[in-house]
Amino acid sequence: MGLIAGALAKLAMPGPDPGGILVTILIGIVGAFVGGWLLNLLGFSGSAGQISLGSIFTATVGAIVLLVVYRLITRRLA
Repeated sequence: MGLIAGALAKLAMPGPDPGGILVTILIGIVGAFVGGWLLNLLGFSGSAGQISLGSIFTATVGAIVLLVVYRLITRRLA
């Protein structure tokens, strides 16, 4: 699921980000945690451990948030 979420996030936010398939998978995996955390903050209960369209969407949103933060940080450092 990390690969799917990471690939969808890169598709939604194309750009010259460093890293290959492993970084994409890691972004998707961490994005799943970030997305689940964000939904929990908003009062939604998640379906932890289940692969569904909703969990892929949640992981993708989390991965997009990570990409935005990463790009903001690297833009300020450059």
